[in-house]
Parts: sequence; structure tokens; C-alpha cells
Amino acid sequence: MTAHNNGLCLALDIGGTNVRLGLVTRNGSIVARRRIPCIIGTGIEPFLASLRMEIDGLRREAGERGEVLLALGGGVPGLIDSRGVILSSVNLQPMENCNLRSSLEDVSALPVTLLNDANAAALAEASYGAGRPFASLLHFTLGTGVGSGLILNGKLWTGIDGVAAEYGHATVEPRGLPCPCGNRGCLEQYASATALARMAREGIRSGAKTSLSSGTGRLPDAEELARAARNGDRLALSCFAVAGRYLGIASATAVNLLNLEAIVIGGGVAQSFALLAPHVVEEIGRRAFRVTAERVQVLKGELGDDAGLLGAAAAAWQMVEKP
Repeated sequence: MTAHNNGLCLALDIGGTNVRLGLVTRNGSIVARRRIPCIIGTGIEPFLASLRMEIDGLRREAGERGEVLLALGGGVPGLIDSRGVILSSVNLQPMENCNLRSSLEDVSALPVTLLNDANAAALAEASYGAGRPFASLLHFTLGTGVGSGLILNGKLWTGIDGVAAEYGHATVEPRGLPCPCGNRGCLEQYASATALARMAREGIRSGAKTSLSSGTGRLPDAEELARAARNGDRLALSCFAVAGRYLGIASATAVNLLNLEAIVIGGGVAQSFALLAPHVVEEIGRRAFRVTAERVQVLKGELGDDAGLLGAAAAAWQMVEKP
């Protein structure tokens, strides 16, 4: 495809509960937004039917702006191969083994590119956010689990089959906690929101002195834990220290392997960046070669909830502008 001076790309950020849609300019401005429930049922057809209506509406809105839709980019949770087939997705199981790219091309009448949602977030930060100054970075999305995306020489690295950079499943404890992926000791089990909540729960049950609720009701989640940590709660602070150290262990390996310029931390837990980052930096300094540790910067992502949408748009724009 050739470059365009006008036009918009359509971006989809597909989650297990909702789908976010947006019209995005080349410089990353979101000029229109939609949010709809992710209707899957027992197959892909209800999902596609709901998307068709919203895409038609956004196409009309683009036309009213005097613009045309050039391409569609979609971010999807799970393993997506280079053909656009969903190999596995915990949140979208009825779509597994479906060629979602082909289906979206039929629904939208646009060229379509798909990528894993964590890869989308990495591409977004590299294109429009904290990663703009760098040609190489590793992006962590810290939420219920740990997603990641890798930028090398200014390009998203997805590997030969399109499923690279699943660094949330790097082993940081060889005899560690079991992970749903089948491995033990994955980073995800020690640095996610789920892991933070588990550590707090275990601390409360072991009798640690804390301001966190220890009653019979709901135990604290990561957001409550962060509030307690900012107020100096020792148990809460220790949970973030543990998570930060494990992130640092994993990051040090990547930094030594790839001599990265930046580690960017996004996702919901990134709101607690100040609680995590010192421990990440300390562990990198302890474990990585001096030259690589001094080179790499540890940064908070800038794009927040829009990272998935903007990464999908960035992928679409790259497709449009490919010679």
C-alpha cells in the first residue's frame, strides 16, 4: 500500500467483557469512540453481527468528516498467529481456531491486521507514548496477568509464528507456583494484580501487622493494596517490593540478552509505578551487566486505557503505509 495524507484507521480493542472501537488519525488522535459488550455466546457470529453495526456507524461518521477508512487494526487477548487465527484465548474461547482476521475483513470490507493485546500496548507506547525516543524496548502490561511486547529496531517483534514475547511466562522461580499455562514459577504468578492480592491475603492470614482488612469479608485487591502502601503499610509495601524484584529479575535477563534501551510498565498495576520501579531498577543493577544496566531506562507507560486501541491503530497505519 502507499502512503495517504488523509483518511482514518479503525481500531478495535477486544476484551473478554467489552470491545472498544475508535477512529484514529496517523498521529494517534482518537477522533471517535465506541464501546459495546463483547457478545460471543457459543460462537463468533453474534460477535461479528454486533461489530458490523458499529463499524457501519463509524464509517458514516468518517464520511461526515470528509474522511475514508483505510484499514482496521485489532488487539485480541490470547495467542494470535501470523494468519490471524486465534490459537488460544482464555477470555474468547468460542473464537479459538477461528481466523478472526478473515472474518473482520468480510465484516468491514477493509484490510485487517491483528495482534495480541499486549503487543498492541507495546506498539502504542513505541509509536505514541513513553517509548517514542527508543528503537528497542520491552513493555509489560501488568493487570490480572502479565502481558508483554517487544520492540526491536523500531519494529514489533512477533517471531516466526507471530506469538513471540510472552514474557509473562518467563520462569523466575524454577520450583515456584503453578501457572495455568502449565509451567511453574512464571513471572505472572509474582508480579500481576492477582499475585499482589494473593500475597496480601497470605500475609493477613499469617498474622502480619497491617491496616488491611482481615475480617471475613472480601480481602484487599491490588488497588486497595496500593492505597495502603502509599500510607506506609508494611505488608502492602512488602508485596510491591516482591513484585518489583521479580519484574527486575525478568527484566535483567532481557536487558542482558537484547541490550534494550527501555523497560516500559503499563496496565492497571502501573498506577503503582512508584512502588514498583525502585525495586525493578535495583534488581536490574544487581543482575545485569553494568553496561546494559546503565543503558536501560525503566519508565511508566503514558497511554493508560487507550494503549490497546492506539496500538491496534498503529498496526493498521503501518499496514497502510507499507511500500
